[in-house]
Amino acid sequence: MTPTSSEDSRKRQSGNPATQAKIDLTVKQQRELQKQEKLAEYQRQLAKRRRSKLTWWIVGGAAAVTVIALVAASIIFAPPSAPTYSAGGDGTAIEGVETFTNETQHVEGTVDYPQNPPAGGPHNQYWLNCGVYDQPQQNENAVHSLEHGAVWVTYDATQVTGDELATLKSYLPSTYVILSPYEGLPTPIVLSAWNAQLQLQSADDERIPAFFEEYWRSQNVPEPNATCSGAIDGPGKQS
Repeated sequence: MTPTSSEDSRKRQSGNPATQAKIDLTVKQQRELQKQEKLAEYQRQLAKRRRSKLTWWIVGGAAAVTVIALVAASIIFAPPSAPTYSAGGDGTAIEGVETFTNETQHVEGTVDYPQNPPAGGPHNQYWLNCGVYDQPQQNENAVHSLEHGAVWVTYDATQVTGDELATLKSYLPSTYVILSPYEGLPTPIVLSAWNAQLQLQSADDERIPAFFEEYWRSQNVPEPNATCSGAIDGPGKQS
């Protein structure tokens, strides 16, 4: 049979005072030991919770630092945004700009244009989608884009390369512009709009943004505000 509490109590009793003192001491030691074990277990659990919190703080902190670093990197290394120009000019005269009187009509086949590169005139019924090209484009399609208010930036690929080409690209707005190499240019760079043209020696010329400000999306073209996409992608389109 299992001894009861009263039996345990009696077993702990002794007629000998010295023996009873030893029994009492043993019981106290056992109780103290139990207290110490409970305290030690509590401290272990407390330490475990602290380590868990510290781990989450470290993980969370590292994640936050990573996110901040990624955001900073995206800002630092993001390509510069395209410049903005006012649609339509105010008639500002720009030194060196030639103006012409070209008629507009849709034709088939090739056209012998009076300007090099062309700055208006008869053209194909399908326009060239605006964008950056690394190959020469068909005159008749590009001229149709000029009719919609685009600016055609042409350059001599043997003279305009590397940093010079990068500088030229930095002037380009995000829409209504065509950039392409062109063979047989009179100068390294030529900017053409409908019935207006500027010949340049360098991409550092301060007249480039002035030309865009005056002729980009001009309201004096035959079809102002017509789209510059949704037609023909020429060869070598990059963007």
